[in-house]
Order: sequence, then structure tokens, then C-alpha cells
Amino acid sequence: MDLSFPDDLRYADSHEYAGVEDDLVRIGISAYAIDQLGDIVFVELPEVGDTLTLGSSFGSVESVKAVEDMLSPVNGVVVKRNEAVLASPEQLQTDPYGEGWLLKVRVDDPSQLDSLMDAVAYAARLG
Repeated sequence: MDLSFPDDLRYADSHEYAGVEDDLVRIGISAYAIDQLGDIVFVELPEVGDTLTLGSSFGSVESVKAVEDMLSPVNGVVVKRNEAVLASPEQLQTDPYGEGWLLKVRVDDPSQLDSLMDAVAYAARLG
């Protein structure tokens, strides 16, 4: 897997990413997190209309190795979830930043993205 980190995204310590897309924020999990998990077999996501709270769990990803909670990088309301990933969790492994996105959220405060790491800082944190 390509462990690159797109420059147009912001990254949380817990390995979620957030990217601005029109007036929404697209949320997913980084290639590094997916690489650490191994083969992903199940993804649990909130429903459209659910509210996300910064730092709180919004779902989980299950692999053959472990089940990990995903933590929201922003406060906001889910306006779309990636049904294709729910049906075929392996999409996370093949294209985490494209077809493997998880949620699109209308954020309460876009400045919350400023507290997340840029790609260079995230890569440096991973060592």
C-alpha cells in the first residue's frame, strides 16, 4: 500500500483525516491506519443526520487483527456516508483517500481543522 499522505488533507493523532470539499468536510482514515489494521472485514458508520462530536467515537473499523474506534476530527452533522465502503470494506485498503472516504459532514466550526496536522507533520509523527 502507498503510505503517502495527500497535502490537501488534515490529520488527527488518532489517524483520521479531514478534507474540505465544497461546503462539507470529507472524513476517512489514513493509509497508515489501514496498513496497521491489515485486512478490513467490517466498517460501522453513523446514520445520516447523526451529530459528531470532536474527539468522540463515530464508528469502528474491524480487521482480522483488531476492532478500532474512529474518532471525529470535527463537530458536525453527517450529511452523507459511503454506503459502498459499508458493502465492501476492502475499498478502504485500495483507495483510502478517494473511493474509501467514510463520511461527509457539515461542520459547526471550520476552524477546528486548523488544530489538525498537515501531511508533513503527520508523516513526521509516524517517524
